[in-house]
Amino acid sequence: MACDAVKTKVEVEETVVDEPVSPTGQYFNSSVLSIGILAIFESDVAIDDSPTMSTLENLLLPIHPRFSSVMVKDGHGVRRWKRVTLKLEDHVNVPVFPAGLEIYDDYIRGYISDIAVEEFPQSRPLWDLHILKYPTKSAAGTMVFRIHHALGDGFSLMSALFSCFRRADDASLPLTFPSSRATKPVHGSGARWRAWRNVPRALSVCMNTVRDFGWSLLKTNYLADDRTPVRSEEAGAEFRPMEISTFTLSLDEVRHIKAKLGGTVNDVISGTIFYGTQLYFQAAAPGSKKARVTALVLLNTRMIASYQSPTDMTRPDATNPWGNNFGFLHVPIPVSGNPDASDPLSFVLKARQIIKAKKSSLAVYLNGRLLETFRKLRGAETAARYIHSTLRNTSMTISNLAGPMEQMLIADHPVGSFYFMTVGSPQSLTVSVVSYMGKVMVAMGTEKGFIDAGLLVSCMENSFRRISEAAAGK
Repeated sequence: MACDAVKTKVEVEETVVDEPVSPTGQYFNSSVLSIGILAIFESDVAIDDSPTMSTLENLLLPIHPRFSSVMVKDGHGVRRWKRVTLKLEDHVNVPVFPAGLEIYDDYIRGYISDIAVEEFPQSRPLWDLHILKYPTKSAAGTMVFRIHHALGDGFSLMSALFSCFRRADDASLPLTFPSSRATKPVHGSGARWRAWRNVPRALSVCMNTVRDFGWSLLKTNYLADDRTPVRSEEAGAEFRPMEISTFTLSLDEVRHIKAKLGGTVNDVISGTIFYGTQLYFQAAAPGSKKARVTALVLLNTRMIASYQSPTDMTRPDATNPWGNNFGFLHVPIPVSGNPDASDPLSFVLKARQIIKAKKSSLAVYLNGRLLETFRKLRGAETAARYIHSTLRNTSMTISNLAGPMEQMLIADHPVGSFYFMTVGSPQSLTVSVVSYMGKVMVAMGTEKGFIDAGLLVSCMENSFRRISEAAAGK
């Protein structure tokens, strides 16, 4: 192992410097933060790992130089990406579990929990692949891509992974993705109406920006969330074991609720999470009083609604270049009283109201400018500590991505389902949402020994059932 480390170091020093590390890349790979993404793909057939090396070499590595680069400091102390001679065998892991079992859910959950908190070696490119050739209740085998967030945001990384897959029904056709357009009531028409409507909209943006940016500053520096059944309030949550649990929703059912209430698919899912959180509070700690609970909702700040090919994103003149282009919104979660006596639909309507107001704000961009100011004046480590404080003072992070509408195939392995999870955040609960083949997979990363993952999943499923039933009765 020591010899490999020395060899890697020599190769780094002899390779030409490629590009500076972006500010966000520096924040996410610092002494206080190491944020990664697990992308978990469940295969419908037993996994044959013989084409692994050729598939990675021919499909993944050519996508972007960062998959073959490490972070180093140049002679001026500036962190840069540097190409290295990559050894693929160092990045592929095929664990061996005890033989003789029919299903290996417990082993695979434990293995994923272990790699979720494992540090990325800085001496080699910041990604690896884990091939779990054992059946579970839902799959014949599992592939886990573990990728450091410094390489890019979810939009960039999922674009890269999706480019490695083909449509199972017809490999000559591209994967297609669902629309995320909101259902909007018709208010009027004509240029005069639109002009007058823009005046109050501009005032609303100004007011929302001042309120949201001020609230963000208070949350990061002074107003930490309360200790609740989903927030342990203890330091070091990012280093404690994480359990990842999932549940599945029907995309058609979600759209039916959206059609009844208006808004977006994300509003319905957010409302489900809000209501499910309240149900969990009452189940885990009966008699819970009103508490300060805040979610960080991650937003793609690119001016585009669909994925682009990695080739388009890596062009010098790309309008939506590869990298980390996202922001976060502080979204208060209403938690108080008896959830059984509450109207389930009110949580969806409240989620829509809150998120719509938050999106009508420039606070996301001001937060980005604030971090950049910290970096210029006091260095990237100071900005990273600010992000760490922002995460730690909130109760959960919610992120979502759109997956293909058709079944994916990689190296003749049809993917039955997939989900992703952000790891390395100093929180007890992380929620991720992805659509695939007419379903919505919700994954929850929970702190082991603190959150009852099974109970939380049950509450979320109950939340969606009640919301769906209430919408059907409208």
